[in-house]
Amino acid sequence: MKSRCAFTFLAIAALLSACGVFRGDDQGSTGGVAAQAPGVTTEPCPSAVDSNKGCIYLGTISDLTSGPFAALAVPITDAQKAFWARVNKAGGIGGKYEVDVTKYVKDNKYNPEVHRQVYNEIKDQVLGLAQTLGSPTTAAIIGDLKANNIVSAPASWTSAWEFEDVIIETGSNYCVEAMNSVDYAVDTYKVKSVMAVHLAGDYGADAAAGAKAAAERGGLTFANVETPTGATEQGRAITEITKNKPDLVILTTGPADAATIVGQSAAAGYKGRFIGTGPTWNPALLQSPAAPALKALYEQSAPGKPWDADTPGHKAMRDALPGVTPNDGYTSGWAWAYPMKAALDAMVAGGNVSRAGLLAAVKTLKTVDYEGMLPAEAGNYAEPGAVFRQTLINKVDDKATTGVAIVKDFFTGPTAQAYTFDGPCFSKL
Repeated sequence: MKSRCAFTFLAIAALLSACGVFRGDDQGSTGGVAAQAPGVTTEPCPSAVDSNKGCIYLGTISDLTSGPFAALAVPITDAQKAFWARVNKAGGIGGKYEVDVTKYVKDNKYNPEVHRQVYNEIKDQVLGLAQTLGSPTTAAIIGDLKANNIVSAPASWTSAWEFEDVIIETGSNYCVEAMNSVDYAVDTYKVKSVMAVHLAGDYGADAAAGAKAAAERGGLTFANVETPTGATEQGRAITEITKNKPDLVILTTGPADAATIVGQSAAAGYKGRFIGTGPTWNPALLQSPAAPALKALYEQSAPGKPWDADTPGHKAMRDALPGVTPNDGYTSGWAWAYPMKAALDAMVAGGNVSRAGLLAAVKTLKTVDYEGMLPAEAGNYAEPGAVFRQTLINKVDDKATTGVAIVKDFFTGPTAQAYTFDGPCFSKL
C-alpha cells in the first residue's frame, strides 16, 4: 500500500547533494554552525540536557487558541513537550542528539489556509513535524511534505494517512473506528438503523464512510447528515435525529457540537444511542447541561486507552505531567510521539541524518514500542497493507479521571476485519 522506496530516496538524495541541490546548510541552525540537514545542528538545543549533543528540531502545528479542538490540542502539545524532555533526559537520540519541539510551535486555528501559512514559516527550520493537527489542515500541506520528504506525526486519524509514506500515524483510522462502533452496537444494542452526523472533510466523512460500510455489511438502514462546526449550528442535525429516530448515531464533530447534539436530541425525546469518535469527548462536558444525556445515551470510540490505563507508557506520561488537569489530549499526544522517536533512533543508527534518511528509517519499522499504550504492531510502516484495525469503546464515568472508562478493550469487528483498503474511505462516501 505505502510505497517502500527507501533506496530510491537515498539515491536521489545523494545525487542531489552531489549536484549542490540537496543542501546540508544552516537552515536548521540556531547560530552560525553548519547543520547536517534542515532542522539538524551540531549546536546543542536551547534547553539542552547535555551541551555536547547536537539538536534535532521538530515543528508543531496545532489548534492552540480559537479552533474547535483547542481544548484537546493544547494538552496534546504539552504532552509532546514532556515526552521529548523525557527522551532528552534519558540520553536523547543515539547518544548524539537531543530533540527540540518548543522553538517552532505554530497555531493553525484549525484552518487549512492558516496551517499552510505557518507551515511555510517553519518548514526550512525543522527536520520533520512532531505534530500536524487536523485532517483537512494536514491535507493542505501533504503535497509539500511529500515533495520535501518531511516525515510528520499527525494529530488525526483519517484513512488517507494509510497511503502517505511521510505520515507516521498511530492507532486505527476514523473509518475503522466507525466500522467497529457500528459492529459493537449491533452486538450490544441490536441496532437496525444508523445515522452518521459529521463535520465536512476528511475527519467527518472518513468516519461516516466507515459507518456506511458497516451498515451495508450488516443490512442496516443508513443515513448521512453533514453538519457545520459550532454549538449553535446543530439545529438541522438535531432535527434529522429526532425526526428519523435512528437506533444509532455515529458522531464525528467537536466536543461542544457533540454535547449540543446529544443534549438537545435527548431533550426532544430521542432515546437511541450515540457513539462519538475520539475527538468528540472532553471531560469538561461532564460539567455541561448535556451531562445527564451523555451519561445515558453516549459512548466514545477511541483509538487508544484513556488516561487512567495501567501501562508503562501511561504511567510515564502521568509522571511527566504532574499537576495537570487530566485530559486525553495528553494521552493521545504522548502516544503519537513514539513512532517519531523510533524513526529518529533508526535514522541515527543508520548514519544518514537527513530528511531522506528519516523517511528511509520509517520504512524499516515493523513495530514500535508504545510502552503498552498500543500494541506494537500498530507501528508497522514497513509492510504494504498494514492497517491497524483495533479500537476501543469507552463509557462516560464520573469516577474516571478523564470522564471515560473502557467498556470494550482493543477489538476488531467483522467489517473492519474484512475491509480492503484501496483508497481513503471518505472518497467512497
